[in-house]
Amino acid sequence: MEEVKNQETYSMPLIGDVAPAFKAKTTQGEINFPADYKGKWVILFSHPADFTPVCTTEFMTFASMQEDFKALNTELIGLSIDSLYAHIAWLRTIKEKIEFKGMKNVEVNFPVIEDLTMEVAKKYGMVQPNASNTQAVRAVFIIDPGTKVRAVIYYPLSNGRNMDEIKRLILAMQKSDKDGVATPANWQPGDDVIIPPPGSCGMAKERVEKEEEGKYCLDWFICFKKDK
Repeated sequence: MEEVKNQETYSMPLIGDVAPAFKAKTTQGEINFPADYKGKWVILFSHPADFTPVCTTEFMTFASMQEDFKALNTELIGLSIDSLYAHIAWLRTIKEKIEFKGMKNVEVNFPVIEDLTMEVAKKYGMVQPNASNTQAVRAVFIIDPGTKVRAVIYYPLSNGRNMDEIKRLILAMQKSDKDGVATPANWQPGDDVIIPPPGSCGMAKERVEKEEEGKYCLDWFICFKKDK
């Protein structure tokens, strides 16, 4: 019990919370978050340490997809509990020496935060003592243009993330915001979308009986429509 009492705990922002603010040195200069990113979607992600194999594959993949994310009005920000000098040396090594799945000469142009004090990692619950006291777990926070946390994904230290899934989730949330719809399992752009469920018995009856172009119902509570 004494050990549990003495163990430091860290809170984390939840979906719908305003993203915790911070200022930090990065490989692309100082940033003031989220003020510098208002009006944009942001993927803020942490990695355990520089010069580690899984992180290297992740950074190469994120960097190779950076323009895809920019096209979605989305910026990338990385973080680990390492110095700026370690970040720079590691990113140079990636560009000059590492080839992975056909990717080579990869230059990481998005900012990577120096977080030696763990200030940012603690604000976002990226340090989890049962995993490690000295490394950030693989956390992903997706923050919307209004600076609210919209999605939180955690991965263990041993396993790399699926960047295509993170991109798919951005696309799905943008679709929901734009058209007021939900997206089903494994949704991809162009797939049918879900009409929000009715809020009353009368609306449920009308939902099923009313014919609308492109709409079809599996039951009163689950209706789809063709994506435009």
